[in-house]
Amino acid sequence: MTDLTKIKASRRDILAATAGAAAASLLSGGLTTAKAQGVEQPAGLPADGKRRLGDLEVSSIGLGCMPMTGTYYGPVSSRDDMIKVIRDAAAAGVTFFDTAEAYGPFTNEELLGDALASVRNEVVIATKFGFVRNAESRQGTRLDSRPEHIRQVVEAMLKRLKTDRIDLLYQHRVDPQVPIEDVAGTVKELIGEGKVLHFGLSEPGPKTIARAHAVQPVAAIQNEYSLLWRGPEAEILPLCEKLGIGFVPWSPVGMGFLAGAFTSEARFDKTDYRAGCPRFSPEALKNNMAMVTLVREWARRKNCTPAQISLAWLLALKPWIVPIPGTTKTAHMAENIKASGVTFASDELEEFNSAIGRIQIVGERGPAGVLAISGVEAPPRT
Repeated sequence: MTDLTKIKASRRDILAATAGAAAASLLSGGLTTAKAQGVEQPAGLPADGKRRLGDLEVSSIGLGCMPMTGTYYGPVSSRDDMIKVIRDAAAAGVTFFDTAEAYGPFTNEELLGDALASVRNEVVIATKFGFVRNAESRQGTRLDSRPEHIRQVVEAMLKRLKTDRIDLLYQHRVDPQVPIEDVAGTVKELIGEGKVLHFGLSEPGPKTIARAHAVQPVAAIQNEYSLLWRGPEAEILPLCEKLGIGFVPWSPVGMGFLAGAFTSEARFDKTDYRAGCPRFSPEALKNNMAMVTLVREWARRKNCTPAQISLAWLLALKPWIVPIPGTTKTAHMAENIKASGVTFASDELEEFNSAIGRIQIVGERGPAGVLAISGVEAPPRT
């Protein structure tokens, strides 16, 4: 087990400038899309509205359920309202729902289990293990990916989710005290038992991805990725393409920023996660609004909303990228999934990429403690 309070913020070396340089190369070369080139998708790809994360077929846009228990971005209206949003999403064709034991903690999984019980066989549920949280204080205290703990957690997850299997099980963050081979091997056993169907990792180091994939094929990597944070373009996306791994961007609309949810004058309550993100400080916001302005211009040009432009850009990059925007409103959910109908011609995508490449985002993407456990490499197996 790893005590998070003892981890120093030594990993804040993933700077936007470094990622930006790699991103420019990636977007001009390896990340050019088939759609942008006018190339037909190869035979065997899912039908319209569906994508694949490894061998797992999901809707092209999923639903991130983290905000629905009010832990990170402030209180929500009611549990019943959140259940309605989830069910409305399923009725609208969303098949991919994302949660974690740490959200709440535990209550987010319970919410999803109640909401999807009647359509369980028609949807894909993804959840995550790895944080040990106190249900009363709601604070993350340590990481624990020991095999025996993973097994205990999965049994509890199955009960909270009211299901007999977890479609996609992620390690929420790499545990620096547990070899990834032990983690992947345990998930492989759970897959053999039918309790888990697919394996994923969230915010891992690239070497850890390759090591895990050698033990148990990784279906998906879930990292933050958006027009506001393009770090995965440096190493993670090329590696996913090489290994045939899907990619799931969390916070694909920049925690509401790219949708125009707040202005440069915004000030967040201390209980709001965004209050601890340097890129949302008053000084940084003034600079970073340039990206919002650009997105708004393209939204007008494409006759859609800023949120839809932000999501459509991600969808245009590769057919194995599946964003999971979070929301607590049915209207916003409906807006988000319509982004799959927004497309870029090859010259438009080139023009848009050129414009975003000229904007330098100021400020780290998250609090120091969060960055310290992102991009971590698992220890070697001895």
